Amino acid sequence: MSKIDPVPKVPPATDPNDPRYWDARDLEAELRRQFEVCHGCRMCVSYCGSFPDMFARVDRDIESRGATGAELLGAEDFRSITELCWQCKLCYIDCPYTPDQKHAWALDVPRLLGREKAQRAKRSGVTLQDRALGEPGVLGRLASGPGSSVMNLMNASRLVRKVNEAVLGISAEFPVPPFAPDPFPGWLDKHQPLAGAGAKGTVAIFATCLGDYNFPAIARATVRVLEKNGFAVTRPDQVCCGIPNLDGGDVDGARDKAKKNVASLLAAVESGAPIVVPGPSCSYTIKKEYPELLGTAAARKVAENTFDIMEFLDKLRKDKALSKDFVRGLGKVAYHAACHLRAQKIGTPGARVLGLAPDTEVDIVEKCSAVDGTWGMKAQHYEMGRKYAQKLTRGIASAEARTVVTDCPLSGRRIEKENEVRVMHPAEALARAYGLEGD
Repeated sequence: MSKIDPVPKVPPATDPNDPRYWDARDLEAELRRQFEVCHGCRMCVSYCGSFPDMFARVDRDIESRGATGAELLGAEDFRSITELCWQCKLCYIDCPYTPDQKHAWALDVPRLLGREKAQRAKRSGVTLQDRALGEPGVLGRLASGPGSSVMNLMNASRLVRKVNEAVLGISAEFPVPPFAPDPFPGWLDKHQPLAGAGAKGTVAIFATCLGDYNFPAIARATVRVLEKNGFAVTRPDQVCCGIPNLDGGDVDGARDKAKKNVASLLAAVESGAPIVVPGPSCSYTIKKEYPELLGTAAARKVAENTFDIMEFLDKLRKDKALSKDFVRGLGKVAYHAACHLRAQKIGTPGARVLGLAPDTEVDIVEKCSAVDGTWGMKAQHYEMGRKYAQKLTRGIASAEARTVVTDCPLSGRRIEKENEVRVMHPAEALARAYGLEGD
């Protein structure tokens, strides 16, 4: 008979502004409670490394220490299980015991493990590795532009990558994003909008760090597609969404970024402009994390008016307002369903939109890339990430597609390396179908 009641005596603490969130004893009890339920279910055993590790540790205590369940797990067990979680959120989406399912057990393993990492970071400090990976916007501003060719040459150097791995723990094998010679903010300042842009209103783009400084072709395609559909596009002042900070347990760093972005984005929302985001990790963070991090009406209003770019375009499709002025088809498309897009419970809107193009067949591949933010870049996790991504790479290969797309640029890096194919964002593929590739 288990010693742990699966029903929490009080709702689990998920709000960093709640003092109980930082209570070590409360967290310890909650980790054991939720792990006990997971150990009895085991549905998520194949999702990531956290669950096999969790089950093995509970089984160890049952077999050798006289435990009845998870009651003997300790700090090292919690740390190990947390470090193997890459926060894809899929265990929450598929779990039958969550608050979203109105279940009394109220499981939310991703938030629970995020809380464990946050408490550990507060006690011991954010690691050098997580600090290095936690500021992609700052690095992008410094390394993109005129100096990008030098930075890209350095990143191509095996020796430099090995030094980075030894000092910062960033895998020498992971294909880190390149830095762009022409960052998106500067391009947008010079851009001449398409005829008709603004006829249907204005939208504000949250371009993401990757869209601004690493893959501006994604942000440019987003602008052109929106203009094709009658919208003017503005870019409010913005910083990194903060998800790399959360990955490292740096709640204060993430909260600081959230405050800056909400203040800027709220002004756009109040002027009537919805926020569109060409990156599911960032749109997820603004929608799901900002209201928790800040707990303000402003954060909730921004969240309610934020859309992944393909979600926004799919809404136009549903309203019969999406332009179907296509000039070419895309052939067979392998569409990777990014985890953080699925975690928003909006399905695969990009697949529905691309399917409207003539002579286009979309094959959806719902498998995880095991990158999810910064986790897959870490040297200690690289090989495990590759292992868990094999279902994705096999799915892409078996589709035998002419065009491969993913909403997540970092997943795209994994696919490009493993499958040796070029990968596009669905906004880029749509721009191609419209004949709007541009420069």
